[in-house]
Amino acid sequence: MYLTAVPAKSNRPSSRALPLILLAGAGAVTAAVAYRVISAPSETPAASPPALTRPVFAPTVVNTAGPPGPAPRGMVWIPGGEFSMGSDAASDSLCRLPGVTRDAQPIHRVYVDGFWMDATEVTNAEFAAFVKATGYVTVAEHTPTRLELPNARPDDLVAGSTVFTPPLNAVPLTNPLQWWRYVPGANWRHPTGPSSDLRGRERHPVLHIAFADAQAYAKWAGKRLPTEAEWEFAARGGAAGQLYAWGNDLRPHGRHQANIHEGTFPVTDTGEDGFAGVAPVAQFPANPYGLFDMAGNVWEWTADWYHPDYYERLAAQGVARNPQGPESSFDPSEPDLPKRVHRGGSYLCTDQYCTRYMVGTRGKGDVSTASNHLGFRLVR
Repeated sequence: MYLTAVPAKSNRPSSRALPLILLAGAGAVTAAVAYRVISAPSETPAASPPALTRPVFAPTVVNTAGPPGPAPRGMVWIPGGEFSMGSDAASDSLCRLPGVTRDAQPIHRVYVDGFWMDATEVTNAEFAAFVKATGYVTVAEHTPTRLELPNARPDDLVAGSTVFTPPLNAVPLTNPLQWWRYVPGANWRHPTGPSSDLRGRERHPVLHIAFADAQAYAKWAGKRLPTEAEWEFAARGGAAGQLYAWGNDLRPHGRHQANIHEGTFPVTDTGEDGFAGVAPVAQFPANPYGLFDMAGNVWEWTADWYHPDYYERLAAQGVARNPQGPESSFDPSEPDLPKRVHRGGSYLCTDQYCTRYMVGTRGKGDVSTASNHLGFRLVR
């Protein structure tokens, strides 16, 4: 569940209006939260009806041309080619919460050109270098102004972000506000709140990154966010139709392949995979293209607007070449919030609630969202 952090005017799309929704926390109303936007989480099922499913994955046809030159630092070559993109209704049964594959249907054919991709998510150390060089201030670090929130009380104009806070006891999985709270002072430098810092977390993926923050870093680095199609082609690693970036078995030979949630969600993450909460990057085997953490750990921004029936439109084209996403955003559950596609799932994904560590599934998030399970990686 995401609560929108308010960006500075330079980061906010000029046409974006800010709805005001009162949020009740667990037992209390947090003043700062009362004037923030609640946005549907990547973990919730898609609100649209199931699309017509074509449960057939054709073989991936990988381009044979090699990379155009030496690899940029920290990047690997993704050759591109034609592949079957999406998921099927059968995979929905792997999650107790129905609807996880609903907006990832039908399976359809897509072609993408070759590109370079970051081997890992952008880390705190890398983002710190960007901030040091540019003086950039993230969305979560900006204090909202009276102009941005005209109905807010002065005490409510507080910079901060959304932090996963597990409840003490088991709760029904119907209200994510039971495990998310708005924390004043939480941002990329202070991932769980003002008392936290980045010591020992230099190789962790940077968190509390809104879409504008990822774009700003990309511009500075001479890169860009991947399209959703590029992201999935890269995650599949040349294979066709596998459930995960590494195959069809969640734990082949009993070995964990990703940082996901084990235990009772959302109360206890037992850390059976070696990590309870966010892990440093590259702690699990890379996929065949040399990419780490294409499932779990943190969600990743893509460049595409979110629309639940976009795959139906692409399927009607035959083979869609280098699709760039729909022209605008639409989420039936929150039609007034502009959202971009998230991919990969996070350390909070579990078969009890969200199995979007499955490679063909999709997430979504308001462009002003910042939280402590969302990061990004880039392409060139």
